[in-house]
Amino acid sequence: MAFPDSNSGCMGNTQFYFRMRQCPSRKFTLPAHEEYNKSCLVPLQIDFCHFFGFVYFRQVKDKTIPRGYFQKSMVLLTKLPLIALFSEVLGKIAPSFFASGEPSIESACHDIDQWPSPVPGVPLSLPLMGNVLQICIPSRLDKSTSSPEEPGEEKYPVTFFDKINIPSTIEIDAFRCFLPVLSHIQLLWELVITAEPIIVMAGSPNITCDMVQALICMIWPLRYCCDYRPFFTIHDSEFKEYTTKVQAPPPVILGVTNPFFAKTLQHWPHIIRIGDLQNQSGPSKQKIKRGGNIKSLDSKPGLYTMYKPFLNKDKDILKKIMKGVQVEKSNESQSTILRHYLLELTQSFMIPLERYMASLMPLQKNISPHKDTPIPSPFNPDDFLKSIEQSGPQLTSGIKGNWSGLYRRFFRSANFAGWYDMRYKEVVRKLQGLHIQVISEANMMEWIRDKQEVEIVDLVLRLRKKLDCNDYKHSLSLLCSKPGTCSSTTRPCEFSIA
Repeated sequence: MAFPDSNSGCMGNTQFYFRMRQCPSRKFTLPAHEEYNKSCLVPLQIDFCHFFGFVYFRQVKDKTIPRGYFQKSMVLLTKLPLIALFSEVLGKIAPSFFASGEPSIESACHDIDQWPSPVPGVPLSLPLMGNVLQICIPSRLDKSTSSPEEPGEEKYPVTFFDKINIPSTIEIDAFRCFLPVLSHIQLLWELVITAEPIIVMAGSPNITCDMVQALICMIWPLRYCCDYRPFFTIHDSEFKEYTTKVQAPPPVILGVTNPFFAKTLQHWPHIIRIGDLQNQSGPSKQKIKRGGNIKSLDSKPGLYTMYKPFLNKDKDILKKIMKGVQVEKSNESQSTILRHYLLELTQSFMIPLERYMASLMPLQKNISPHKDTPIPSPFNPDDFLKSIEQSGPQLTSGIKGNWSGLYRRFFRSANFAGWYDMRYKEVVRKLQGLHIQVISEANMMEWIRDKQEVEIVDLVLRLRKKLDCNDYKHSLSLLCSKPGTCSSTTRPCEFSIA
């Protein structure tokens, strides 16, 4: 995975990244990582089951080597899904390593050892080889969730080093990535939010990485809860699992470059073929190609699928993009338009779900200090679908179509399961907090005056259990917040050289 698995050659320097599953027997969680997950935006949370590997690959002609080429990769491993940060870090370290050798890695590791633990919402200045990388990881308390915020320059003035502001997530050039399939942008959004199996085929790993990242960011701020591999090779441990034809393809997004996959994965229901992005001048009006027709990586770029979208195509966004092409708007401006469109589409889809979820929470007046903490009512898909007849996505989106059918498909996906599990836990925590507040304000002596001993003992046992549980959680949070407590176990990244 540290070398490009393609026929493109990839001469010079190539940067890409991969995502790999962690060995089940070696899974562990760090207190600092758990604290990070509590305060960061959900799409930026650490997945404790996977690592990210960032690769800087160099291939140049060298007559002194028997094969005639110098080929070497530097790999940075981390749990944190901060694509832009670690791409920038590796982009600084690798050239220095190729020029000066291992002392440059020692210098970089010395700087990285000084980095604080990642704290969402707090601007960080990270020293690295004569530079200072400035980053601010978005927090759940931030008002805006449409895109990562850049750190303010005045809060951490740096006078002796070069400052480099870095967005906390990769600032994908969405317009460039989606250009070959721009006319199907809404269909792709449906595929991603319902967690359909998708293959991205391209000639270079940096192209597949950008495209896969652009796809999972389509449903921001909803987290993509399935597996995704920006760069997948025949050497991955899940190769047999993901290429078998015995069962239906799993809900995963794979980015591949090896021509072998064109035949091996042609049974997958949705395939995106990406050509050379540098030769793309504007969006092309391509028809959807029938799934299963792709035989090689030389097949024409486009979307190969038999999927029938639930929603009518929004022609306004395509007209807006085409108008931008005519007046030669920058890719950055076009990408901003696309991101805002996708954000509004996702929010229109999720707002009815959030509203219905809030209705499942018991009223505060019904929370009694003398009873157990109440739990939310169960999620009933049929009741929800009835509710959207009057207060559905049509209130915030002009897009028409079979929204109910799309919701039903969404309910069967891991994205819904992940969202519901997160929201259910949040509601339970809120109810527990309200219950403790009600208990603290209650007059227990007045209540037990006319109660039997059995009732009083039962109440005392329940209160003790609740207090013990909350004392443990409070002690753990205090332990993790002490300076130096977790410093030796929160190092954000590791290096390896291939």
